[in-house]
Amino acid sequence: MVRQANAQRILTHDRIWVALDRLAEHAGLSPSGLAKRAGLDPTTFNRSKRVTPDGRERWPSTESIAKALAATGTSLDRFARLTGDDSGEVRWVPLIDITAASASGAFDESGFPSGKGWTEIALPTAEDSRIFALGISGHVLAPVYRDGDVVLVSPGTPIRKGDRVVVKTTAGDVTVATLKRRTAKALHVQPLEAEKPGRTIAACDIGWIARIVWASQ
Repeated sequence: MVRQANAQRILTHDRIWVALDRLAEHAGLSPSGLAKRAGLDPTTFNRSKRVTPDGRERWPSTESIAKALAATGTSLDRFARLTGDDSGEVRWVPLIDITAASASGAFDESGFPSGKGWTEIALPTAEDSRIFALGISGHVLAPVYRDGDVVLVSPGTPIRKGDRVVVKTTAGDVTVATLKRRTAKALHVQPLEAEKPGRTIAACDIGWIARIVWASQ
């Protein structure tokens, strides 16, 4: 299973400030810009504020951290991850449960995450900046994928015969399948659900198709 960010770590003065610097950087902001976005005094997160004139460590307030998290849409788990030395070894990617993936507005026209229902999960670094994750719930995709598994879906990765893919139709249906054949007129797939027969989807009915590149099995 994928291990999500662990908020139970020893938080030192330096780690808290490093996490705030990283939070600002990930949001494309300076520490001052982060403070402004959070509705705080622009100097709240400046380096000059981190030590008192007599050399004592000055900690950011809980309220200022909470406002910074709210302003950037960052969870406490993610902030805790930013305090660690390993924050660069993983990447935070959008995550949605597969049962919610068919909902209207979950994806844009190109098949990228959009709208509500998305959270985040820390997963191995990937080159495709548009990658997202689907959480598997229930047992309909067993034995290939089981309840609690997470799969990474890469819209930018080339697709070949035999690849496992996610297909969303223009009607909104989401199918996880193995690609059998693809022509200019149709897509031929084998759904992973054991009881379902092979399926042919007309090209005009395909909203988007993307390859599954990794699974937490």
